Amino acid sequence: MSYTEGTLTRFNTESLYTVLLRIFLIRHKNLKGSDFMEELVLVTPSKKYEDQAINYIREFYQYNSNINGTGGLNRYFNNYAFWLLKLEADRKTVFSQRKVPAETFFLVRTTDDKIVGMINIRLALNKNLKKVGGHIGYSIRPTERRKGYAKKNLYLGLEFLKEHGIIEAQVDCIDTNIGSKKTIEALGGKQFKEEKIFEDGKEERVLNFKIDIEKSLRENKEKYKESSKKVKIKK
Repeated sequence: MSYTEGTLTRFNTESLYTVLLRIFLIRHKNLKGSDFMEELVLVTPSKKYEDQAINYIREFYQYNSNINGTGGLNRYFNNYAFWLLKLEADRKTVFSQRKVPAETFFLVRTTDDKIVGMINIRLALNKNLKKVGGHIGYSIRPTERRKGYAKKNLYLGLEFLKEHGIIEAQVDCIDTNIGSKKTIEALGGKQFKEEKIFEDGKEERVLNFKIDIEKSLRENKEKYKESSKKVKIKK
C-alpha cells in the first residue's frame, strides 16, 4: 500500500481533527493526548444517535471488551426505539429494593459529534447496588481510550450527582481492571471494601470506592475547566 492510499484510508475512518491532533502530538513527544482535553458533553440519547449507538456496541464486541454503563443498550441491539422508552421509564422509576431511578447519557465529543463513551447514573442505591454497582457505571469505546476521556466521563457523572443533592458517590470496578481503578482513584476514590462475585463461573473481586463529590469536583475543576466551560445535558 502506498503512503497516499494509506492516508486516504485513515481519513475514511478518522476525522481530520483527530489525524491533525495525532500529528501534533508526534511532533511534541513530551505531551500527552490528555493534555489537550477536548470538549465533551453528556447527551440524552435520541433517535439522532441511533446508528452511532449501535456502532458503539458493535465496537465492544469487535474488541471483545466488557460493556458497562450503557443502560442495557446491548440487550436492545435490534430495538433502539424500545431502548429509548426503557430509559424514559428508568428516569421515572420510584425507588425500591428491585429498581432505582437512573439516567443514561452518551459522552459526545463536540468537535465531530461522536459518541466516545456512555454513562449510567443511579440516583439512589438499594441493597444490591450498595454491594455491587454503586452510583455510576461508565465506559469508553475501545478506539477512544487512553485520551483522558474516562476521567472526564466520571467527573461529569459526579457533577450530575451533585446537582441531585448527592454528596458521596459509591463507584466500583473489578480488581483486574487497572485502568478503571486508576480513573476512580484519580477522582478521589478511596477503597472501603471489596466484594466477591461469580461471573461466567469464575470468582472475581469487586473493589468498592467512595468519592467525596464536593472535594473531587473542587480539586479537579482547574484540570477540566477548559473542557467544562459549556458542560450541559444536551437533549
